[in-house]
Amino acid sequence: MEVRSRAPGKIILAGEHAVVHGATAVAAAIDLYTHVLFRLLPPPYDSGDGLVELELKDVDLVFSWPLSRLEQAFKEITPLPSSPRSCSQENLEVLQMLVGEKNIPEARIELSSGVYAFLHLYTSIHGLKPAKVVVTSDLPLGSGLGSSASFCVSISAALIALTDATAIEKKTGWLTFGDTELELVNKWAFEGEKIIHGKPSGIDNTVSTFGSMIMFRSGELTRIKSTAPLKMLITNTKVGRNTKALVAGVSERAFRHPDAMQSVFAAVDFISKEMSTVIESPASDDISVTAKEEKIEELMEMNQGLLQCMGVSHASIEAVLRTTLKYKLASKLTGAGGGGCVLTLLPTLLCNTVAERAIDELEAGGFQCLKAEVGGKGLEISFE
Repeated sequence: MEVRSRAPGKIILAGEHAVVHGATAVAAAIDLYTHVLFRLLPPPYDSGDGLVELELKDVDLVFSWPLSRLEQAFKEITPLPSSPRSCSQENLEVLQMLVGEKNIPEARIELSSGVYAFLHLYTSIHGLKPAKVVVTSDLPLGSGLGSSASFCVSISAALIALTDATAIEKKTGWLTFGDTELELVNKWAFEGEKIIHGKPSGIDNTVSTFGSMIMFRSGELTRIKSTAPLKMLITNTKVGRNTKALVAGVSERAFRHPDAMQSVFAAVDFISKEMSTVIESPASDDISVTAKEEKIEELMEMNQGLLQCMGVSHASIEAVLRTTLKYKLASKLTGAGGGGCVLTLLPTLLCNTVAERAIDELEAGGFQCLKAEVGGKGLEISFE
């Protein structure tokens, strides 16, 4: 019994930070994925070792727990795949103990919360059954591209696919769950995100599950129907940042300058709404596509200027902006700022040579460059 799943990462096209203060934001899936291979080994066909094994291939780490150890650690495990549930404080302490026994290297200690989430999802959905789970990812970790949500969505989907909670036909090729199953996966993934982040917005796992684009404000989500995919260059500055500190910094600035900052947030709200309108507008030929992309570029540049007003830019982000501007390309930070990733729109009619020259210069500066299509598919599974 084996299944594969893949779930995309995400970018914020407009509205980060301002969304915390009531403005609209726009998020989109990107075609960079977390991939999961899940092999369930039910008795009497298991290998005899009675293990639950998690392999994080990209970082060369393997964790395994004997079923007897899990049974000993948890007072009671009742798998309920169709009823997503939060991890209690008592169970979180058990997870911390189980993962702590594995002596994760100090350089990789930030992965611990993801392993907690995996164990919670696995035991809640499948209980005590021997299995092997292998995870790989196209997404750089901790860079604002939704890697943790992509992880939780792909894990949840693979686990649910091999239960009675879904009636999907087990055929070859990449498949999509129905809306009911997608909602179930999304709820389980959100529980995993809560373990990793404490109080996540739910935006990242929703985009990763359903794909495409969404507009969101004050907890309300609206799906955006893109008439054509956008292509972006994503530049990872490789500069880590403290998201909570950056959010707090914006709030402090808003407290010191309430009228000015409220005007900034209001401007971002208009930009996000216009961005969604432009994205949904039809474009039938190269001229209309180019006009559409030019509007998006202007909105990105305006949003970046307002993010600078909020104080969340960084020297590394400004270096990327200066480089892409040389090639007449529009860029903005995505996510929390203070480092992380920068988006650059790659127009449909852009010469490949220009894009490659820009990438070469950025990589020579020590940055990591990824090309991505924006607004594509969400979660998919395969029984090959």
